[in-house]
Amino acid sequence: MISVRNRLPQLSGNKRLIFLGIALLVAACSPKVRPVVAPPKTEPEKPVVKVEPKPKPVPPRQSTIAMLLPFALDHLNPGSNYTDISLKQANIALDYYQGFKLALDSLIALGYNYKLQVYDTKGQTPQAHALAYNPQIRPSDLIVGPIFPDDLKAFTSVLVGARKPIVSPLAPAAPATINNQNLVTVIPPLEYHAWATAKYINTRLNTRKIFVLKSGFTEDNDYIIPFKNTVDSLSKGRIQVIQTTIVRGRLSLLESQFTTDSPNIILMPSTNQAFLTVTMRTLDSLAKKYPIILFGHPSWEKFSFLRSEVLQRLRTHITSADVVNYKAAATINFQRAYHKNYHIDPSEYAFKGFDQGMYFGKLLGANNGDVKNLTQSDFDGINNDYHFIKKPGVGYINTHINIMDYRYYELRKVE
Repeated sequence: MISVRNRLPQLSGNKRLIFLGIALLVAACSPKVRPVVAPPKTEPEKPVVKVEPKPKPVPPRQSTIAMLLPFALDHLNPGSNYTDISLKQANIALDYYQGFKLALDSLIALGYNYKLQVYDTKGQTPQAHALAYNPQIRPSDLIVGPIFPDDLKAFTSVLVGARKPIVSPLAPAAPATINNQNLVTVIPPLEYHAWATAKYINTRLNTRKIFVLKSGFTEDNDYIIPFKNTVDSLSKGRIQVIQTTIVRGRLSLLESQFTTDSPNIILMPSTNQAFLTVTMRTLDSLAKKYPIILFGHPSWEKFSFLRSEVLQRLRTHITSADVVNYKAAATINFQRAYHKNYHIDPSEYAFKGFDQGMYFGKLLGANNGDVKNLTQSDFDGINNDYHFIKKPGVGYINTHINIMDYRYYELRKVE
């Protein structure tokens, strides 16, 4: 018997449903993946910054400056005229005032604050004395002037107990003649010129003798006495000071003491024209045989009768408190500003006023209206430098002196 393989029966539609169910069951048992919905973006919270109110700037203290100058404005009245002397004094006052004010204007632009009050002394000592009782002047932070020694003495005699500084701006008068402990003497007195000369000879020149040629006038001693005292102190007796009164230029007695192998140091502190003319002629002749270094009075700088070629042959040195470098940038800037404001070129008094305005103005601004620490506050000015010392009873004194000599037929600062 031959057996025949049975065919597999065809799937029915019910079994399709079974497979579909199984597929669905598998799908149901598989892990479900749900879409992740991103949270809405939010701006990060900014930290709260507390804004502190800005403090209001405190304006600088206003410093009050009283200036006493001889304008003599009464001469401008109808029927009144300036004399030659009063006009010269008024011009000095105006030049000084303009230089000083230009300095204050420069400082005001930097944030300082000043009140400048100007008073007319009229060039009269009684008027200067009366101004000392003015209730607006007495409480000033700084008093500048009067400019003439007699007026200054009359003014300060009233303000003996004043605590504010009183500036002597233009007079080189000895502070002892004013006798006020609050005085500030800006122009070095003659004794400090003598001191500077003695120091220079002692430190820079190798000599054992100094010949002092006297004119016979007592005013020579104003220079000779402090000069000799300084030489004796600095050299401790090593340098001998030989004083001789010269008559009609005769130097025969001194010539025997001159040397040919080293410079002969000669001091002539006279300002008498006749004496200087005759004596200088004799010295010029001796200079052909002997090396000479001559030291003279600071006033020689303004003496037109002294010949520059003779001064150069005698290797003349003098001292000066006024040295302006006209090539310096500061000098050029000042001259331009002065000419722009006042339409004229500055005089020596304008230079002095500007330097003093800058120096005292800065001190007032830096010290809340006080002028102090002068001995620690040196100053390099356009006209001169300041180095103050304090002496009991006579106040502060500027001691800075320049040594000058004649070279190339002109006066130049010794470096």
